[in-house]
Amino acid sequence: MDWNWFKGHWKLLLNIATLLALAALAFAIRDQLVQTFANLAHVRAEALLLLIPIEVLNYHAQAKLYQRLFAALDEKVSYRAMLRTSLELNFVNHVFPSGGISGISYFGFMLGRLGVRVTKATLIQTMKLILLFLSFQILLFIGMFILAASGRADDFTILISGMLSVLVIAGTGIFIYVIRSQTRITAFLTPLVELTNRLIAFVRPKSPETINVRRAQKLFEEFHYDYLQLRARYRELAWPFFWALIANITEVLAIYVVYIAFDAFVNVGAVILAYAVANFAGLVSVLPGGIGIYEALMTSVLVISGIPARLSLPVTVMYRVLNTLLQVPPGYVLYHLSLRRNPTVKIGENNA
Repeated sequence: MDWNWFKGHWKLLLNIATLLALAALAFAIRDQLVQTFANLAHVRAEALLLLIPIEVLNYHAQAKLYQRLFAALDEKVSYRAMLRTSLELNFVNHVFPSGGISGISYFGFMLGRLGVRVTKATLIQTMKLILLFLSFQILLFIGMFILAASGRADDFTILISGMLSVLVIAGTGIFIYVIRSQTRITAFLTPLVELTNRLIAFVRPKSPETINVRRAQKLFEEFHYDYLQLRARYRELAWPFFWALIANITEVLAIYVVYIAFDAFVNVGAVILAYAVANFAGLVSVLPGGIGIYEALMTSVLVISGIPARLSLPVTVMYRVLNTLLQVPPGYVLYHLSLRRNPTVKIGENNA
């Protein structure tokens, strides 16, 4: 195996891989695509047009979320750069499912080309995910209140929402506990680096230490330093939390708009709970975009919450397909443009 050849042609190979992944995604949802376009003749098209401004607001919120987080670390990034990166990340996370790990890696790569340290970019992306999960607790509480008020909050739905809340809070607590101490960070992550090296060495015996452990430990130190800086300015996280909440609200609104297109004004609490369950399950799916698992779980939770399958299934399928068609193609184009040339947006530009 000529490793130098792979290093010299990595962009070509990555392009081929993404095209194959995109083709696999289209193949996996081929039946859903047919069903969705067939249903388009029976829905209110003007209602579906509301998806466009909702998606625009969603990406605006994500761009502002990044800007505010970077500002808390005294890093100036342009609105345009963050908006573009958000679109690219959506494509990466759709086509390369890995529980968000692909997105974190790509984000570090892109921000590195803009002059931001990898550890700082990793912390920002991690904090974005945490804020999205934490802010969704507000929507989950509102959803459960609405379900309870309508008599739909049975023991099972309460159990599901409780488990989701515990997972988010416990996971956030463990993360903060680890990164608060340099010793704990090193003790927790060094074994992971060593295990990764062993796995790589199994495939490439001539490379026993692909990831330099000492250099990785130096990166852990920088990560801890960035966290301390962010913690000292925790009051500045209020705006990022607000924009994370707006991003979550627009995601739920996008689903509800499809129900409106079907002339169905369903219980919004059921939609919130179903969205939460489907997205948590999608984190561990090995298929692009959580295909199959997402639709099955969302439909199941909606049925349990009182929305019949004859309505919830076509709405879920249509939402998934239309949402993918709106989000993935722009991200795909920008993603490949970024691989071909250096970004034109530099650190320190005026923020929009």
